[in-house]
Amino acid sequence: MSDEAKNTDLRNRKVLTLRDVQEAVTAGAGRILVAANCVVTPSARDLLQQRNIVLDAAGAASSAPTAIVPAAAPAALAPSNARLFSTPEAEAIKKEICSVGRKLWMRQFVDGNGGNISYRIGPNEVLCTPTLVSKYDLTPEILCLVDLDGNQIAGVRPRTSELLLHLEIYKAVPEAKSVVHCHPPHATAYAITGKVPPNMVIPEFEVFVGKVAISPYETPGTKAFAETVVPYVQQHNTVLLANHGIVCWADTVTHAEWYAEVLETYCWTLMLAAQLGAPISYISEQHGADLLAIKKKLGLPDIRFDASRMKECQLADVEANGSIALSPARCEGGEKLADADLEALVKSVTDAVMETIGAK
Repeated sequence: MSDEAKNTDLRNRKVLTLRDVQEAVTAGAGRILVAANCVVTPSARDLLQQRNIVLDAAGAASSAPTAIVPAAAPAALAPSNARLFSTPEAEAIKKEICSVGRKLWMRQFVDGNGGNISYRIGPNEVLCTPTLVSKYDLTPEILCLVDLDGNQIAGVRPRTSELLLHLEIYKAVPEAKSVVHCHPPHATAYAITGKVPPNMVIPEFEVFVGKVAISPYETPGTKAFAETVVPYVQQHNTVLLANHGIVCWADTVTHAEWYAEVLETYCWTLMLAAQLGAPISYISEQHGADLLAIKKKLGLPDIRFDASRMKECQLADVEANGSIALSPARCEGGEKLADADLEALVKSVTDAVMETIGAK
């Protein structure tokens, strides 16, 4: 191939975008010619650095192009880290991520370009899905490698915009190796009503998921949104995201997706059972304890393992006979009412009830 064939001439562009660089990469270019006053976007500059593509500013009055050196990359973008992206281990994980993405799409847990998947492949390195790509259309070559601060190390497309959610989980739970975020409709129905499903109805749900937490709403993609799950993920492997969807973490990508399936099927089954008009039967405390023992043996988290919280978090939470939607329990922490405040609250409720009875 001649030197000219390796060049991509974009001197007619006022702005060099990530898409321009991606097209040059696809064409096998090793050099991009741009006008002297061309503006290079940050994402385009990052990809130039990652692919070692030379950017030449060749003005009309210039007989020799002047090389524009991309800004120095942070330590996280060191070649040794970038090489991790192409290791046999990474290639195997990438294929698993793509397979899980298709499962999520086929189960209708994601729509459009929704949802995201990641895997922590190193102490500071995370493989993740790119932004604006349907999970059905994922291929290994378009995945991304990032560090725990969210900086992209490798990949031809920008990383998912909701990566911060995954990174907060990895920082809070060292044993978390993979995170899956998606929007399964029946589980999301609970998330948009501020309710959680009851416990001790189906054994598989108790063992693999158990008590579900619900985090407060924040704008997706923001640091505030990512931080909403921090109080819950150490004792829950599955969290409802208010008005949004769910997030699950596990030791493998496939297992994280399993937990999403288990939760969604459980929520769906409860809704179907409610239509029968008969009360739901619950698993006994003794049999529930057996299930928790299995769960503990598997090394799965559950807030009910915390003895200090068992008075507040019994094996099963039931508001009413046959209820399929409960208010979230106060298991996740928060300040308790002082005795005087609690007595005042009880008195006010009692007075209101007595007043109502007297009025009748």
